[in-house]
Amino acid sequence: MAVPAPAADPTPGPPPLGHEPRPAVPRLRDRVPPEWAYLLPMLVFLGFTQVGGSWPVLFPAVYVAKTVVVAGLLVWLWPAFTRIRWNHWWLGVLLGVVGIFQWVGMQLWLQDAFAGLPKPFRWFQPSPADEWFDPFARFGPGWGGWAFVAIRVAGAVLVVPVMEELFWRDYLWRRVVAPNDFKLAAVGEWDKAAYVVVAVAFAVVHGNWWLTSIVWALMIGGLLAYTKSLGACIAMHATTNLLLAGYVLWTRDWSFW
Repeated sequence: MAVPAPAADPTPGPPPLGHEPRPAVPRLRDRVPPEWAYLLPMLVFLGFTQVGGSWPVLFPAVYVAKTVVVAGLLVWLWPAFTRIRWNHWWLGVLLGVVGIFQWVGMQLWLQDAFAGLPKPFRWFQPSPADEWFDPFARFGPGWGGWAFVAIRVAGAVLVVPVMEELFWRDYLWRRVVAPNDFKLAAVGEWDKAAYVVVAVAFAVVHGNWWLTSIVWALMIGGLLAYTKSLGACIAMHATTNLLLAGYVLWTRDWSFW
């Protein structure tokens, strides 16, 4: 009768020397703190905007760089962001249409109403016309001007709404609701302070459009609180920006760009 072979030891021995598994090294993206995933695209965007405003001759190149770099950051950091829900996107589109009438109509009225006041009180006046950037004056009426317009529209409709809504209505809103850890607050969780603070902060970066932008921000804040949908907010922002581009190109009122 054959003697059965001894059972194999189920406990694996140490790996041969030189074949030890390497410890997992976290990728650079995984080392970015959650709040900096939201802050970084916005800060880069504002930095480029400041450079373009300070050196107008660089404005076209800076705008193109800003659009490409910020879009790249959004793609790279995408896993760190809140998952976007797109419910009520159609309501965002409808409010975006309302928003363009509010934005343009209110701003033109404010500019006209305050035009006769002394200079320190002309809070809503745009910069002088010779400082506006007209792509067709810079690049000519042919493909050069339209190429820049295409990039400008793409940035305003595809990049800016995603970046800004992630920052304003996702990160900052929840940061106000839960100061110690914004992730403890739900997207669109109602809070009166967040509703007001985010609208005012939004206005700070919009120059002479500050009062117009507060009203618009209160509209989109109401949309967020009602729908709990970042997708609806992105749709509203993109719709207003697209229609604003159409208004600028139709009227050639470059002060709105």
